[in-house]
Amino acid sequence: MGDVEEVVLRDRRALAQEGMIVIILTLARGKGARLLKNPDIISRGFIFLKENQDIIEEMRKRLRALLGRLPMGQEMEPDYLKTLVRDQIGQFLYGKTRRRPMILPVVIEI
Repeated sequence: MGDVEEVVLRDRRALAQEGMIVIILTLARGKGARLLKNPDIISRGFIFLKENQDIIEEMRKRLRALLGRLPMGQEMEPDYLKTLVRDQIGQFLYGKTRRRPMILPVVIEI
């Protein structure tokens, strides 16, 4: 369908080499960032989830701690939260695996 932009090719190369992680956070709407359920984590091309449950549980633990450190009583900006998740989980995963998967946080407010 025409020329493929250099940015698209770069992203495709990164996904092929490093994989991706999708983190789904379901939060209570309103002030603060209170989790309504355990964060869902989906891995594609990065790690096999069944063989790496310790990494997945540590990621969930870090996500809960991150949300617990946020100030209560203030409106939570979803883009700010996504940036925090990308940074914190990215550093953790690099420390464990020496790989940098694409991290896609999804924030659902109910």
